[in-house]
Amino acid sequence: MIDWYGLAGIIIFYTFVLAIGVWAGTKQKNNGEEEVMLAGRNVGLFVGTLTLTATWVGGGYINGTAEALFTTGLAWCQVPLGYSMALIMGAILFVKPMREAHYVTMLDPFQAKYGNRIGGLLFLPALCGDVFWIASVLAALGAALTVILDIGSFWSVTISAIFAAAYTVAGGLYSVTYTDVLQLIFIVIGLCLSLPFAVFNSGKYLKSPNITIFSPEVDWIGHVDSQDYGLWIESLLLLVFGGIPWQAYFQRVLSLRSTKSAYHLSVLSALFCILMAIPAGAFGIIARMVDWKSIPDYGKDFNTDESNSVLPLVLRELCPNWVAFFGLGAVTAAVMSSADAGILSSSSMFTRNIYKLSFRPKASEHELIWVLRISIAVIATFACVIALTSPSIYYLSVLCSDIVYVILFPQLLLVVYWEKGANSYGCLAAYFIGLVLRILGGEPGIGIPQIMKYPGYDVATQTQKFPFKTFAMVMSGLVHVIVSTLAAYVFRNNLLSPDRWDVLGAFPELHINRVEKEHNGKELRTKEGIVMPRSNKPIAEAVKGTRYSDVTIVSTLDQSPPDGSVVAHEFSQF
Repeated sequence: MIDWYGLAGIIIFYTFVLAIGVWAGTKQKNNGEEEVMLAGRNVGLFVGTLTLTATWVGGGYINGTAEALFTTGLAWCQVPLGYSMALIMGAILFVKPMREAHYVTMLDPFQAKYGNRIGGLLFLPALCGDVFWIASVLAALGAALTVILDIGSFWSVTISAIFAAAYTVAGGLYSVTYTDVLQLIFIVIGLCLSLPFAVFNSGKYLKSPNITIFSPEVDWIGHVDSQDYGLWIESLLLLVFGGIPWQAYFQRVLSLRSTKSAYHLSVLSALFCILMAIPAGAFGIIARMVDWKSIPDYGKDFNTDESNSVLPLVLRELCPNWVAFFGLGAVTAAVMSSADAGILSSSSMFTRNIYKLSFRPKASEHELIWVLRISIAVIATFACVIALTSPSIYYLSVLCSDIVYVILFPQLLLVVYWEKGANSYGCLAAYFIGLVLRILGGEPGIGIPQIMKYPGYDVATQTQKFPFKTFAMVMSGLVHVIVSTLAAYVFRNNLLSPDRWDVLGAFPELHINRVEKEHNGKELRTKEGIVMPRSNKPIAEAVKGTRYSDVTIVSTLDQSPPDGSVVAHEFSQF
């Protein structure tokens, strides 16, 4: 039976969040690109820390932490540590060069270096990662509302997606930022209010009267078997370095007023992420200590097959209804704070890096705003449909996180720190090799066969014990370096004619003298094509410490025009 009071409370909460989002949208000074996507680069440290923390502490983070403590113990609860380390490593590696180059999205350095179309190709793994991330947190919300309020997942997921998209359309990053602050407050209040009640009431249903958190049967610490060391290390590396190349992170970093504040933002958010995992993990420990068969309204064993419902079940069975409602509010707020961030980040990349830079470079600000709004609606709808129809969202989100780790991280690292050597040929080769190696490793959960069985493969469990994802990531980076170096050697030593064979336009500085026939076919002439080499100078100078507040990035066309000339054109001017 539907809990109508709980449903009314959720609707009131959503309406309040929507009102805050609409109000925050009025703070926009104009409808410019940076104003909507980066809040005019005017976000303070306090608000920025809260919004980044709220984005990272999503529904999957809270539910997943409780689930991990219940099923495998602290030893395998890697998400809080991994995400926190990702924020710190992001600050160390990328905050300064990305901010000093004055970019708007994560894809800007790729398009500055490789051209608009090849750089835009990297939008695909970023989009997949965002969409499946949004779908997974919406599905987590649907499960929580179904358990606590007996509301069908269709309505809970659909309404949540509509509200998140609505206030994101209303005010862009301003709305997302201020609603994230509100949602983080709800997360803290909900978890901290629910936990004491869960601890107190669990004492009535313990597995034994003398059981404590240090009892052997609880074993909330867990352990890692020696044959699983490789998996454990790889899982942590995936969370750390696969947690960096996300537009939602760079959107916050680039929106702050100063680079110093952006450093502090990452470090403080990492600390708060660890702190937020403590109450969530405590719910998982409580679930391990309780004899679920002795709870009158439940009356059966709670096994690991139901582990994704640990937090909602503890709230429902061990907390009063009014307290469970606040706990549900924490889960709901966590989901919306992550969903709106993912929706805006993907929409921003599509609007700027795909629509504007690749297809409509002369599009007006008004046109771009409408494209952004439409893309917000489309991405929210797409994620909602996946959340409602896919039985394996978890595995899809895992696969997309893997692709971000395998493909995007080495590409981002090289385009920032090896900008003079990286080129389009290395980029495409690395993209292909990384994707193929990851797919060959398989993902049984979504029906991808394990064609390549690495050393240590466990036939019984169909598990790759070898850290093949990290192997694919390293190979992707090595292939990028090798192919880029070979391409540069071949063209610069004229082993292959750049005029004829440099089809990607990666070496425009070598296309200086071109000989072409006049259209009558009788007369030959030499045409001087004065171009600038494709480079990522803002990034290179930023790494060295030079600040660029106003940057003009020069790129070249991805393919030579039909007449054989090479045309330099302006990529963007901020």
